[in-house]
This record gives sequence, C-alpha cells and structure tokens, in this order.
Amino acid sequence: MTLQHVALETHPRDADALIAFFGLVGFEEVEPPEGLRGRARWVERSGTQIHLLLNDDPVAPRMGHAAVVAPDYDDALARLRAAGHEVSERAEYWGSPRSFAIAPGGHRVEVMARPPS
Repeated sequence: MTLQHVALETHPRDADALIAFFGLVGFEEVEPPEGLRGRARWVERSGTQIHLLLNDDPVAPRMGHAAVVAPDYDDALARLRAAGHEVSERAEYWGSPRSFAIAPGGHRVEVMARPPS
C-alpha cells in the first residue's frame, strides 16, 4: 500500500498562503473533483496529494504533522526561510537531515532529505 494523500483543515483566508508554502517544497496545485471545488484545494507531487479542507473553524494539531521528502533539502529549507517560515532542524534519527516548518494556519510539516529506510 501507498499513502495517497493527507487532509489538513485550513481557514479559507489561509488557503493561498498554504498553497504557496507547499509550492516551496515541490508541490503544485491541482483541481479537486468538481463536487469539492469551493470546499477544498489540493496540491500534488509525484502522485502524493495534500488536500486542504476549507473550514471557518479549522484545527491544526499541536504535535500532529505531515512529512514530505525534499530531494533538494537544503534549497527547500532556504526557500522556506526566505519566504518567512519558521524552520527548526531536528535530530537525524536515521542518519538523514530533517526539520519542522510551521505552515500558514499553524500546521507542522516535517521536511526530510530522505525517508527512513
């Protein structure tokens, strides 16, 4: 099995900024199915999607997070920082760099140079 998508709630006013955030780590916006337009926005990279569910009272878990692999890890972190996003480097539990970034709307996103083997 492969994880195809994760869904994150976001306030409609944060949606454009969240789309731009995910663009900095290689995702592009794609159209959701017609029945979801106006209620959700989607981004995708290499077949993996993040569904942004538009909600006037969204919840961003304090510790929960989505994790993405950025093959251009150092450049991705530089782009995030240059765009004003808070990024904090973390321990290399499997011998690979990883960091957490705070996305618009308060979601934590783990950015990894490579996944655990």
